[in-house]
Amino acid sequence: MGSARDRDDSLAFTNPSTSSSPIVISDPLESFLSDPNSHIGSASGSLQNDGLLADTSGSSSDAEFGFNRPEFRTSQLAGTVEFYQRHVFLCYKNPQVWPPRIEAAEFDRLPRLLYAAVMARRGDMKKETRLTICEGHDGTETSNGDVLIFPDMIRYRRLTHFDVDTFVEEVLVKDGEWQPGTPETLKGSYVFVCSHGSRDRRCGVCGPPLVTRFREEIELHGLQGKVSVSPCSHIGGHKYAGNVIIYGSNCNREVSGHWYGYVAPEDVTVLLEQHVGKGEIVDWLWRGQMGLSEEQQKESQERRLQLNGEINVGKTTTELTQPKDRGNASVCRSQVENGGFCQGNGKSCCQNAMIDSPDLNEIAAKATAEKKKSSRKLLSRKNSGKGASTRKVCAMPTWFQSWEREDTYAALAVVCAAVSVAVAYKCYKQLS
Repeated sequence: MGSARDRDDSLAFTNPSTSSSPIVISDPLESFLSDPNSHIGSASGSLQNDGLLADTSGSSSDAEFGFNRPEFRTSQLAGTVEFYQRHVFLCYKNPQVWPPRIEAAEFDRLPRLLYAAVMARRGDMKKETRLTICEGHDGTETSNGDVLIFPDMIRYRRLTHFDVDTFVEEVLVKDGEWQPGTPETLKGSYVFVCSHGSRDRRCGVCGPPLVTRFREEIELHGLQGKVSVSPCSHIGGHKYAGNVIIYGSNCNREVSGHWYGYVAPEDVTVLLEQHVGKGEIVDWLWRGQMGLSEEQQKESQERRLQLNGEINVGKTTTELTQPKDRGNASVCRSQVENGGFCQGNGKSCCQNAMIDSPDLNEIAAKATAEKKKSSRKLLSRKNSGKGASTRKVCAMPTWFQSWEREDTYAALAVVCAAVSVAVAYKCYKQLS
């Protein structure tokens, strides 16, 4: 791809004999030796491997692989998501038993057969598709064998290894429905956190605390049933851990999938407030988006930065991903706990957390003043002069102007009433 990022990203397998989109998934032949920080496990991929996940709770692990590792937030994020159009999640067991190559698990037929079937039919698929494993537990909302599909926002229940070929043919190739399964509509937002510790230690250290923090915040703010979070397997870009994907509908009811990297636990509240609650992208953590090429992702972020008061123009994406004052996140979280999530028509505490530099605040104030000044000049030109347009631009009246106008109307009404009484009295006198 010519990208400077780590080559541990998912690889795209294309069929040179067709123009159909490829399937994007981890290369089973990829060597762990290419990543010296990877936690190397058994290449056989058996879920019965021992010692795949070492104890990562110690401070030494955090300093080397966690949120305090030296390379944390040192790389550009925007444009690090390979182009894809559909994401399929197979719910299956949990990260503690996932082997490094779960798609090649010898004793677990379902993920292995689904992977093989998808690879076999990739040339016939109309959409470029990703296949990822997420956590599944029988007896809960998400059971082993459930399949979640985005952006379709549907769930198929209890796929078995006997149904794999039919499922891939009917749903992924023909874009139809799988019988006898009935698709269930998914509602709300779905958050996936890479926690594949047997694949890479950074994901193993960063992923679980993020999942825990998301669940705590979801419960704290009563978002159960509206926001769902699940650990998932390798999605590409180990060095950006913690890696988070959020799927959900925007204000236009269009389903989008946004990727975030270098996410720390204190960033969870910001993502819930700003992205899930307000539909606004958190640019300093944003990696990319479903449906956009890597170049389009970079251009999309540049446009957003220019529209946001132009306060970040001239800043590189790398500068935007530098560690922020984490105290601001705590203040933001405190405001949420006291007053609920930020409202779309109010000033977001999340926005304040992102602009913690006095210089940036000064630039923002100047930019706002310039915009107001320009608006006044433009309005003045349009409403005066020989060449002025016959269609005037009318500003909305302020509350004071409205009150002043209403008071005038009331005074006129009183005067008219008094005149009417005087006329009536005069007529009465004449008649008497």
